[in-house]
Amino acid sequence: MTELVRVERGRYHDSVTLLRASAEARAVDGVATAIVAMGTELNLGLLAEAGFGIDGAATPDDLVIAVRTDGGDGSDVVVQAAVDAVERLLTERRTGSSTDGSGWAPVPPHTVEAAIALAPEAGIVVVSVPGPNAYVEAAAAVRSGRHVMVFSDGVDIDAEVALKQEAARAGVLVMGPDCGTTIVGGVGLGFANRVVPGPVGIVAASGTGAQQLCGLLDGARIGVRHVLGVGGRDLSAPVGGASTLAALAALDDDPAVEVIAIVSKPPDVAVAEQVERAASGCRTPVVLGLVGPGGATLTAVAAEVASVLGVAFGPPETWAPLSGSAATRRDGPLLGLFSGGTNCVEALAALEPLVGAVRSNVHHDPSRRIGPYDHPAGTHVLLDLGDDELTAGHPHPMIDPGTVADRIAWAAADPDGPGVLLLDVVLGLGAHPDPAAMLAPALAAASQAGVATVVTLVGTSGDPQSLQHQAQTLAGAGAQVHRSNARAAGQAAVLVTSVGSRR
Repeated sequence: MTELVRVERGRYHDSVTLLRASAEARAVDGVATAIVAMGTELNLGLLAEAGFGIDGAATPDDLVIAVRTDGGDGSDVVVQAAVDAVERLLTERRTGSSTDGSGWAPVPPHTVEAAIALAPEAGIVVVSVPGPNAYVEAAAAVRSGRHVMVFSDGVDIDAEVALKQEAARAGVLVMGPDCGTTIVGGVGLGFANRVVPGPVGIVAASGTGAQQLCGLLDGARIGVRHVLGVGGRDLSAPVGGASTLAALAALDDDPAVEVIAIVSKPPDVAVAEQVERAASGCRTPVVLGLVGPGGATLTAVAAEVASVLGVAFGPPETWAPLSGSAATRRDGPLLGLFSGGTNCVEALAALEPLVGAVRSNVHHDPSRRIGPYDHPAGTHVLLDLGDDELTAGHPHPMIDPGTVADRIAWAAADPDGPGVLLLDVVLGLGAHPDPAAMLAPALAAASQAGVATVVTLVGTSGDPQSLQHQAQTLAGAGAQVHRSNARAAGQAAVLVTSVGSRR
């Protein structure tokens, strides 16, 4: 085993870039563990938990590259290959072109104020810094009169409330914190799908929920003009829907928007009523997609949007398995593995009336809530693997599906494990370039072990991963593939009950 820990002073990269760099290093054959992160207190703790020792202090402004091999031959070569992979990605992200003919690339700005001075015409500032520092940068953007997308998570809720109050006074919109997906005028920010511009505006307190809706509308050949992410806590009681109401008003004022959809996981009841009142007063028709128990599915929301526009909405596309599974289906409970929290919540609401009690880390009932690492034997389990507890210092499964593949492999190898797997695969900008290829070996092994697999494929026809290629690869590994998450959950319920696994 060979180990390298390198601290580079004053070399800053944003968290998304560093998560991708970590994934690139881990993809090198022979690498057991790799972490590329800024030297924040949280990240230093994660490095210590992983067994890496830091020689000398590292500050939040310092880059830490830590690599450990699996002990095979040529460990020094493996470490160097991992470091080279990290450097390639970081260099690609930093490479710029000269603007004055000198051959020198411009020095990137280090503050919001400096960035605005370089691009005074910019109307939106994207903030992706450690959560405790995000308020200062976002507030600077608001005071400059710019809208701001706060990609950062881990922002204190009191800071979020204060930021949105300041934005209301300035007449600008705060998207976030923890806003993973935004599309403005057809241009995607964060984890966004490539959409055809069209007449739909979406207010999204859920990133993957918005992506699921974009994919369903794309399947019906309906374009999207804007997706305004507002952050997962915006419809909570403390925040009071501040950004949702502001985004709703902004979309209502856009004459190119012919229908508005609001997408959220279960909101605070009083806040939901306030949003419904505001929606009823809009000039533009508004479709509510408040996902959860008793709420509409996003497939139903897409159908209603299509109806408002006078467009036919047929059954979303599906792909049947292209390879046979083992002769005997395994009798066992359902295991759901989701990248998207809203997809998990929607599946949970659809499944429980059909299969009985389900345990989940996103369950609304505390008696059925479990931790993200729990797999209670003999029970149906749905897990949101994009939960902040699992992604602190680690790549989100949309960036690195390896964590999902590992859990699928465990399910296939355990003879007392699940009989049905349900998972989502999310495409788009920022997501893994070929998630199906990473998942296919584990899915094929599960199929041969008698485990039936159902996949929700979230994406559009314009996504860089190629929707059709991803679907065919997943189907080739034995999975049933659906563009509709609600229909995938329904199919999983049929498979569970067909072998007498109702619990």
